Formats: sequence, C-alpha cells, structure tokens
Amino acid sequence: MILKSQKKLLFGLIGLLLLGGGFYVLQGDFEGLFSDFKTHSLQQTNKPQVYGLSGPTMGTRYNIKLALSPSRSKEIDALSQGIAKALLGVEQRMSTYRDNSELSQFNVSSPGDWVLVSDPLFRVISAAQDLSKRSAGAFDVTVGPLVNLWGFGPEHKLDEVPTDDELSKAFQRVGYEKLLLDTARKRIKKKGDLYLDLSAIAKGYGVDKIVQLLRSNDIESALVEVGGEIRAFGLKPDGKDWRIAIESPISNLRAVQKIIALKDSALATSGDYRNYFEKDSVRYSHTIDSRTGRPITHKLASVTVLHESCMLADGLATMFMAMGPDAAMNYANNHNIAIFMLVKRGDTFAELSSKEFETLFGDS
Repeated sequence: MILKSQKKLLFGLIGLLLLGGGFYVLQGDFEGLFSDFKTHSLQQTNKPQVYGLSGPTMGTRYNIKLALSPSRSKEIDALSQGIAKALLGVEQRMSTYRDNSELSQFNVSSPGDWVLVSDPLFRVISAAQDLSKRSAGAFDVTVGPLVNLWGFGPEHKLDEVPTDDELSKAFQRVGYEKLLLDTARKRIKKKGDLYLDLSAIAKGYGVDKIVQLLRSNDIESALVEVGGEIRAFGLKPDGKDWRIAIESPISNLRAVQKIIALKDSALATSGDYRNYFEKDSVRYSHTIDSRTGRPITHKLASVTVLHESCMLADGLATMFMAMGPDAAMNYANNHNIAIFMLVKRGDTFAELSSKEFETLFGDS
C-alpha cells in the first residue's frame, strides 16, 4: 500500500488554483489575497462576501473560504478559534508525528490487549480497515513500518533502498488481518507488533469536521481544504459553483489538467509525481504497495476521487493509487465512484474517467 499519497491540487501543499473570480490562488499569495477579501467585505452592504481563514495543522495548512454577510463578520474570530480547536483535536487523536497522540499510544501498547479509543479515532480506523479489506491489502492501515523504512514517515532517514532483510523485518509488523475491532465497545486490539498509519485518511476526516462545524454555525457556503483534501458546499456569492483545477502530474511544472465544479461534494487527488527519491537513476515513489513492501511501479500518475465524504475520498484516492489503473477503474465502475485518472503513456498522459465521473462532468 501506500504511503500517504500526496494530494496535489493547486491548493494546499503546492498551492490551489481556484477559478470563478478570474483569479489564481497560489500558496505564496494566500495570506495577502485573503487580507484583500476581508478589507473588501467590510463595505456597507449585507450582500454575502468571501472571507478567508488559514492556519497550520497536521504538518501542513488549512485554507477555508466561506461566504458570509458583513453583518456577521464579528463571528469570524469565534469560527477561526473553533476550527483550530477541531483540527487540533484530530491531530491529538490521529497523528503519528505526536508521541502523545491517542494513535501513537496505541501503536506502542502491548499486543493482545483490547484498548478503548475515542469515537472519532474508532470511526477513522474502521474506515481505513474497511478500505484495507476492500483492496485486499493494497491499501493497508498497518503499513506504517514500510512507510518509515522507505523514509516517507515520521522516522525520516536518508534516501536509501532497504535491504531484503530490512523489508522482511518490516513485513512482520504489517497486516490489516492482525487488527481486530470491537464495534459495540469501541475498542481495538492488535495481534502482533502493529503500527497503524492514518495519514491517508485523517486529513479528509479533518475537512469533514470543519464542514460540520461551519454548517452548525449556519454557514451556507464554503470551500474547505486541509493539505490538499477539499470539500465544498453551497454556492459562491455570485451564484456559481466552487471550481477546482486538477493539476497535471508533471514533476517540475505547475499546469492545469482539468477544471471541475464541486457541487456539495469532496475531492481528493493522489499522485506519485511530487514525493519520491532517486537512487542510482531509479525513481522510488512514496506510494507503497503493502503487498510487496515496495513503491508502486505501474503507470498511474494521479487519481482524483469525488465523494460526499472527504474522509472516504481521501482514503479511496490512496487506495486506487496503490491498486493501479486497471484495478482502480474496475472497482470504481463496479461501485459507482467518480474518478479521474492520468496514466503515463510515453511522454504524455492519457485521461481516463469512470462512468460516474462522465455522468457528473461529461466533457467539462
């Protein structure tokens, strides 16, 4: 499986391209642009304006655009504090970069013992375990030791190819079948020295939590992004959909491959073209197939998934990236999932869409 597949849109880690107002939002310009939005929105009108909120979280940043009438602008500070608190809660439960997180504490717990966990952590682990089963282990919630071995996890190391002996030892700590879940009592148990890694799904869950918070505060329109995972609801003040540009998977360039409108849905993109290392002229992707313990070698360069849940869009994108283009497309068509793939064909990329994606977007 996978390592945390890099979610690359022109938003988040590499910046976001939003079209609709005739402007580009790139990472370096984000703060200044949102400052302009705030100033503009203080004009004497109660017509909804676009406000921006941004901050650090989960080793990346969150970026939010929300439509709000100027008469409610005094609520922005409280919303910002609520968002930061919600995302901190996700980190404290699910981060492998925090030694004291709930997940990290489970990872160092003794095998064979049932461990009661919080409802949010149990929900995300359950979703990740379900994806592990669906993909027959191409996606594996226990892949952490392999991720770390190849140098893409919190245990950073020099770019080196592991030896067969190192791979064999890491494999002993991998296997979703060794993870047991007790749904009734919200507890989990590992049969062996397992190490869970939720990096392929936790950011999407964080996006869903923010959307839930905004809606509970009567926000009717927003675009929420955490580390490249995106969810939109409602219409912009101009009555148009939020529009997102999917990036072309070219390592040294930023170019738009396709533009789509998000209609009350989430979007996540996984790819192998940003996070990798090279050794002896061989390129090693950060996406690990947990069945082999090695980086993927197929021709799928990126896959974009649309789903009502950002948590599942996030996890499915990672799962499909591990599975490869043929298996991913078959699965998407059999389960009515909207996906858009870019597959390497020589020096170019072929665009492939699932039936559900074509139904939603056609030739857009």
